[in-house]
Amino acid sequence: MASCALGGGCPSDYVAIAISVLAITLLFARAAFPFLVHRDTNAKSSGFWLVIIQVIGSFNLLLSLVMSINFLGWNKQKIWHSCYIWAVWVEGPFGFGLLLSCRITQAFKLYHMFVKRRFPPVRSRVLLPLIILPWIGGAAFIHINKPLNHQCHMQSQWVIPVVCIHGFYIAILIGVTWAVRHIEFKFHEFKDLLLGIIVSSIAVGLWIAAYILNDVHEDIHWVQVASRFFLLVTASIMVLVFFSMSVSQPLLSQISLRRRDLEFPTMGQALGIHDTGVFMQAATESTDLSQPLDKLLLDKRFRLSFMAFADSCLAGESIHFYDEVCELSKIPTADPVKRVYMARHIIEKYILSGAEMEVNISHRTRQEILNTLDLAHPDLFNHAINELIHLMKTNLVNDYWSSVYSVRFKEESLRQSDGYKLEHMVWDFSPRLSSVQCSDDPFQQEHMNRCNSSRRSNVLDLDSR
Repeated sequence: MASCALGGGCPSDYVAIAISVLAITLLFARAAFPFLVHRDTNAKSSGFWLVIIQVIGSFNLLLSLVMSINFLGWNKQKIWHSCYIWAVWVEGPFGFGLLLSCRITQAFKLYHMFVKRRFPPVRSRVLLPLIILPWIGGAAFIHINKPLNHQCHMQSQWVIPVVCIHGFYIAILIGVTWAVRHIEFKFHEFKDLLLGIIVSSIAVGLWIAAYILNDVHEDIHWVQVASRFFLLVTASIMVLVFFSMSVSQPLLSQISLRRRDLEFPTMGQALGIHDTGVFMQAATESTDLSQPLDKLLLDKRFRLSFMAFADSCLAGESIHFYDEVCELSKIPTADPVKRVYMARHIIEKYILSGAEMEVNISHRTRQEILNTLDLAHPDLFNHAINELIHLMKTNLVNDYWSSVYSVRFKEESLRQSDGYKLEHMVWDFSPRLSSVQCSDDPFQQEHMNRCNSSRRSNVLDLDSR
């Protein structure tokens, strides 16, 4: 015990390392599984990279604890075992600091989208380095003053500044979370923000206690071993609990992290918009095919047929965009939260440059949408719709009318129209005199006796007369 208490390599140290390896493995699996299932995820979106950065920050945090506290008993005279590399830089700004900065960035985006109803003025790839910059400055200040001893234990007068750095970032997260407290989120974003605050606050409190025990009581061997074990296990649990996908990829988390009976292939279904996706509306009458395209597209049956044709031509992004805008129009203006969810989904999928199904619209229209001051505005995508309808009239409509998809649609429309007429036809079941003779009856063999008996009765009546 005495030899490994300060130098590392105790059995409890290896148990803690095994727990941390298990935790980081579960974290990787939890982060990768939704993207493997939902393969059409846009890897260029900021939400995707925030998830990846959170995983990297979690890995850095656990690895830095193992290296800085010397769980493995390695010689720290080598440069890559330096306390300042692991305890100051990797554990600080690029570990726990990176985790908190990602969560603050996500909260900042939620605030602007759902409170201000517009996209943040600063992109995530710019905002994240700006948020983490104070922590980098603090790490540089500590590195210059070199307050760590050969065991990577910090002098007592440096504990308060380090705690203040952690507390400063937690306070920022609390402030941004408080600003969105009144928003009725649909994918548990507020709950995840609160969970991040609680977990990070508890973790900082426990780490302070462990660091104090580890630094002050260097002469008590069991305290060194126990505090070291407690520190790594606590961090392993924290990275699992702290990680969340709903604040950055709401639809993805709904699709792949829920039970199969709760999967939602479209954002419309995830938001509870009725009659979404590819469900066919009941036909009541035949479609007037002489109408212009913008009128025909209002018919769900025609829109699905036209969508199938456009997909076969590898040009379906315009009609898919139109279909999702139709879903957006079903959300009442009195529900701005749902409208913002749907508008953000449409913009990230169709409008952003390099998006998964980027539509061909003018730069001016694209910038009008991206720079809008109200993501819940009912006319947000009107200009884009007009441009795309004109484009479809030019490129797709004539080919559609000469395709097999058009023939199938006409046949199906006619068949459904005939079925509707038959269903609503008034049938007269009033009794009439039948002129069918027994000899004409197809069931003559079965009813012959009844026919013969009726004939005999008629003959007897005539004789009696």
